Amino acid sequence: MSETLVRIFLLIPLAVVIAYYDVRYRRIPNVFVLATLIGGVAINAIFGGLAGITGSLAGCGLGFVLMFMLHVFGAMGAGDVKLFAAIGAVTGAQLIVPTFLVVILTGGLLAVVSIIRSGMVVTTMHRVLQIFVGMLPGWQMPKFAVPVDRRYTIPYGVAITLGSIISTAIFRP
Repeated sequence: MSETLVRIFLLIPLAVVIAYYDVRYRRIPNVFVLATLIGGVAINAIFGGLAGITGSLAGCGLGFVLMFMLHVFGAMGAGDVKLFAAIGAVTGAQLIVPTFLVVILTGGLLAVVSIIRSGMVVTTMHRVLQIFVGMLPGWQMPKFAVPVDRRYTIPYGVAITLGSIISTAIFRP
């Protein structure tokens, strides 16, 4: 069995479980994140030895840094950061940047569907404009409260797991 198939066989059940918990409870249990991390390191150790372990841990670290930057701006929850770091352990350092890009695109698609479904297109576009203006010199970045109503949030664990499966299938190591 190829390394890519083994990774996908780890990621598919993870995607199902994470999607359920993230959509239902808006939480990603640490036990699933830890299982992903351990599974990723083990897969990379089996197929790549010490170099595989090193690549797995580097992917974990890089995945953490990439997603943490979004967390700092309030765009991502801590569970999403931990999950993407664990996904980095599965994909390894060589696939983490393409995976990040696919996850961002997947999340964007989910966001557009969510915005249209909730009827918040005008409000969302206004907030996006405020964010861009906040990036200009002399302007302050706005802080928006997290909506209490779940219909106005995105379960990003779904985008992370689906995006990682897509990326692993497309960009084989």
